[in-house]
Amino acid sequence: MFQHLAKQLPRCGRNLLKSVLQDSMRNTRNMAKIAVNGMNINYEKAGSGSSVALCMPGAMGSALTDFGAQLKSLAGPELTLVAWDPPGYGQSRPPARQFPPTFFKDDALAAAELMKTLGYDRYHVLGWSDGGNSAVILAALRPQSVTKLVIWGANAYVGDKDQELYEALRDIDKWSARMKAPMIEMYGEEYFRSTWNAWIDGISAFKDIENGVCRKETSEIRCPTLVVHGAKDAMVPPEHPEYFKQHIPDARLHVFPDGKHNLHMKYADEFNKLVRDFLAK
Repeated sequence: MFQHLAKQLPRCGRNLLKSVLQDSMRNTRNMAKIAVNGMNINYEKAGSGSSVALCMPGAMGSALTDFGAQLKSLAGPELTLVAWDPPGYGQSRPPARQFPPTFFKDDALAAAELMKTLGYDRYHVLGWSDGGNSAVILAALRPQSVTKLVIWGANAYVGDKDQELYEALRDIDKWSARMKAPMIEMYGEEYFRSTWNAWIDGISAFKDIENGVCRKETSEIRCPTLVVHGAKDAMVPPEHPEYFKQHIPDARLHVFPDGKHNLHMKYADEFNKLVRDFLAK
């Protein structure tokens, strides 16, 4: 999941982070921390609309690294975005990140508690990659709160091919210096190396769990759902978005023909319009 983000960051990531930080005082944006379940959770809020959407990042991701283009251009007078750093990621440290068999559900419940603490009873959820997995679980567990769901780069289970893809990414010493640099800059090499290895172990363990990541939860979702997929996503085979389309009761699938795992970054304008129109219906 992280590899495609890393490929983008050497070219634009640091500039994007600087731009996001410089813009943080404009467009009604603010970054803050708030106590949630005994943890200090970092989040960024942008926009001033009465319609609110929670943004859930991918593995090792954060509000700034994963949703800069959405905080800048999707949020506005009609839509408020709340993007968070899950526990152990980004600026929501301590605690150190852990990957028990319930880590996707744990993130879903923590995100729900964050929104409750911020005073939001009803909201949309946008989830990318790991965040998409947790977003599915959140929508299933809190149907009274989640009004619409958008997911991309997510997977309801882990198959043999998925596990092979994860293992191919395990050894960061095989990554180029340009690929490693952004995460080492954010986390330090020791934390990044150990946490990345723990993530590989954690996500791979779902291969042996009957429910996979969230098979059961997909059929329990009651809100309209937009599943987005990049046809050139090397991390997520097309069987996964098709699974969501078939098993989420009110779901539709939109494919970006040239999109990769980070399609919401590379095709930010098109992606933002797609999501804006879906949420406005």
